[in-house]
Amino acid sequence: MTAPRTVTVDGSPVHVLESGTGPAVLMLHGSGPGTTGSGAWASTAQALGTSWRLVAPDQAGFGRTPIPAGSRGGLRLWTEQAAGLMDALGVERYAVVGHSMGGAVALALAAARPRQVTHVVAVSTMGAPGAPLSAELDAIWAAPAGPPGARDMLSRLVLDQALVTEAAVAARAAAMRAGAAVFASLFPPPRARWADDLALSERTLAGIRAPVLLVHGAEDRVTPLGTAALPLLEHLADVRLHVLGRCGHVPALEHPHDFRQLLSCFLGREQGP
Repeated sequence: MTAPRTVTVDGSPVHVLESGTGPAVLMLHGSGPGTTGSGAWASTAQALGTSWRLVAPDQAGFGRTPIPAGSRGGLRLWTEQAAGLMDALGVERYAVVGHSMGGAVALALAAARPRQVTHVVAVSTMGAPGAPLSAELDAIWAAPAGPPGARDMLSRLVLDQALVTEAAVAARAAAMRAGAAVFASLFPPPRARWADDLALSERTLAGIRAPVLLVHGAEDRVTPLGTAALPLLEHLADVRLHVLGRCGHVPALEHPHDFRQLLSCFLGREQGP
C-alpha cells in the first residue's frame, strides 16, 4: 500500500492507507486492541494487486486516528467518519469490506448511503439484531496491553494456534501498548452495551439495497455463525453467505487464498457502473 497520509474529516484527522486504481473499495478493520487498517488489510491489498483503489483507514480510536473531541466512539461515529472520509477523497461510489466491528459499520454505511455504496463484504461480522456479546469478544476487548494479553487475544481469534507466532504476538503487543489509553475508553465494562450499540435494527437492515456477501468461519467463537451471520440472512434483501470450514474469526489470515478469491470474484463480477 502507499505511504500513509492524514485526511481531515469533519475537522478531525483520519489516518489512511491507499493502493491501486480503479473502482474504490473502503476496507474497515475490526475492534481488537492494537488493530489498524494496515495491520488488518495490507497482505490482502498486496495480493489483490492494483485492480481496485483500496482505502484502509484507522477508524477513530484505533491506530493513529484519534477520537474526535466531544465523542466517545461507537457505531454512529465510525459510520459517519467512514462516509466523510470517502466524501473528502472525492469518491462518489464505492464498495465496502468490513471485518467484525467493521462489518457492522459497512452495513450501517450501506443503509445510510444507498447511492454511494455499491457492494458490501461483511467478514465475521457483527451487526445482527439481538446478537449477544460472546465470552470470547468480551475477553478480547478486556485484553491487557503486553505480550500475555496479545497472545491470549490472538489465540481466541484463530482456530489454528500455529498462527500465533512469536512475531505476531510481539507486533500486536507493541500496537496494543501504543493505543492502550484510548482503547480503554472505547469498550469499558459492562461490555454488552457496546455489542448492542453495534447491532443494527431490522428496519435498517431491510433498507440495504446493495448486494451483500457474508464470509464467516464455521468455528468462529468471537462472532459465532449461528448468532452473527445466519440471522442476517433473514433481514437483507440481496445476500449470500460463504462459510469456511476449519476457520475462526479471521478468514483473511486463516484462509487467505480462498478469502481473496471470494473478494475478487464478488467485486469483479458485480461491480456496478
